[in-house]
Amino acid sequence: MVRIRTRGRGRKHERPNFWYRLCIVVIWPAAQLLTRRRRTGLENIPRTGGALVVANHVSVVDPLTVAQLVYDAGRLPHFLAKSTLFSAPVVGRLMRGTKQIPVQRNSAEAAGSLSAALDALRAGQIVIIYPEGTTTRDPDLWPMRARTGVARLALTCGVPVLPLTQWGPQEILRRGSRPHPFARPLVHGVVGPPLDLTPWADADLTPAVLRTVTDLIMNAITIPLGEIRQAEIPAQPWNARSTTSLDVEPLATDRDQERDPA
Repeated sequence: MVRIRTRGRGRKHERPNFWYRLCIVVIWPAAQLLTRRRRTGLENIPRTGGALVVANHVSVVDPLTVAQLVYDAGRLPHFLAKSTLFSAPVVGRLMRGTKQIPVQRNSAEAAGSLSAALDALRAGQIVIIYPEGTTTRDPDLWPMRARTGVARLALTCGVPVLPLTQWGPQEILRRGSRPHPFARPLVHGVVGPPLDLTPWADADLTPAVLRTVTDLIMNAITIPLGEIRQAEIPAQPWNARSTTSLDVEPLATDRDQERDPA
């Protein structure tokens, strides 16, 4: 099969299987129609080899725009996604066929999701994780305070960790609002350079270390968002655990939750 080149960038794509090709044929034209796009930093996504992409989560539709961005960089995206999606009609078959990674929320089985993500990264895939674990509950849509599973994955994966800042998909569908499919918003996507995690390369993964690295990751996402929005970043991120019982860390094990109550 002939590899498809990324229009305008000359990047060759990984070979998509049947299910990916189906998504490309059906979903990508919809994404083109629903949004306008402004991207920077796509060159930070490596041409080959694994990389962990960490992104803010502003809308349930933004996996579509993230997937399109990663694909336009010449790579196939593999999301950590809640396990219930994999049993849904049609969507579940696409999730399984494109080898997305199911996350068992609120259970010790979440550790298995971490292991599956590590396997995918070490196999040279691009893995995307939303550190917040759900669409933001912040009233102004700033990134929430993330749980520390993302830091555990970042410090153990052995591949580049790339922050991805996005803004705009919420204009199509914002949490608690009606969809606006014809809004055609300008969707910003900023991929930062790999984060320097070498200061913690040999550190024990204590709660303090995991919290420090998690905050570093979230800052790398939030600072460009302030520039995109031309707005002041909140002094403290919204803490969903202080207002709801929802666990926003899909990769935390029961032990992690006991040791890291923040």
